[in-house]
Amino acid sequence: MKVLITGATGLVGQAIVKVLHQKGIPVNYLTTSKDKIDSSEDFQGFYWNPNKGEIDLDCFHDVQAIINLAGASIAKRWTPQHKKRVLSSRINSLQTLKKGLEKSGNKEVECLVSASAIGIYPDSPCEYFDEDTIKVDDGFLGDVVTKWEAEADTFRVLGIDVTKIRIGLVLSSKGGALPKMTIPVKNFVGAPIGTGDQWQSWIHIEDLAQMFVFAVENNLTGVYNAVAPNPVTNTKMTKELARILDRPLWLPNVPAFILKTLLGDMSTLLLASQRVSGKKIEEEGFAFQYANICQALKNLYASQEEGIPASVEA
Repeated sequence: MKVLITGATGLVGQAIVKVLHQKGIPVNYLTTSKDKIDSSEDFQGFYWNPNKGEIDLDCFHDVQAIINLAGASIAKRWTPQHKKRVLSSRINSLQTLKKGLEKSGNKEVECLVSASAIGIYPDSPCEYFDEDTIKVDDGFLGDVVTKWEAEADTFRVLGIDVTKIRIGLVLSSKGGALPKMTIPVKNFVGAPIGTGDQWQSWIHIEDLAQMFVFAVENNLTGVYNAVAPNPVTNTKMTKELARILDRPLWLPNVPAFILKTLLGDMSTLLLASQRVSGKKIEEEGFAFQYANICQALKNLYASQEEGIPASVEA
């Protein structure tokens, strides 16, 4: 088996590549930066430009599965221009992949495992969302994820199985949200956000990487939530992080209106409450290595000799 990955050089992509290589599975990857093109026996890079519909068709050679992670970060201020980029980057990437696959003549690709997000679920302090949930968030994220997943589903016309992995809050000490969360805590100014009662459905990055590979190896189809079995409130997350870092929490909660003033619509990333179930993937036989927040944070903290750094670029 050989797997083609978009977004392979990003935080999640690197973790997935590591798992694939541990299993002896070679990887082709697509990059928009020619400087990032590597050429080795088990890791071959190819250039593409989804905004222009350009793709090196050699990337599909001997490929049996595609993992799609491409898309502009949502963790940047939601200006009208960036909102358009968030959506177009996801749609253009899938359209370029599909058209390229058709032109390549490759008939070996059996599955597409595409990233998605739990942002599709509405903001609710009490509901428990699973993959059968019909309700969709009526804001920006709900619209983006709906269109993103619909575009992935178009690969079915090629006879390819499609799996959509709805990713929750990814915990990694190397990037993403966690290093940013540690900065105020390490500097003795950490505090829960808003009411602190909003649910955060999270996943350790190693479990997330294993889940993508599990989906490929087991020919899964449909939607799966990539969240650990035990979501926590923002207050619980903050307190556990402070305990692991051996820091006190003495400040009052950060008022929601301050975040809304500073971040605008983007504040929903911090204030929205989404309690999401990861049971479906477990029923397929997937086992989470990090099921509890204390276990996950302890692993990430212990993985560094001097603890989580005070400042890390995401």
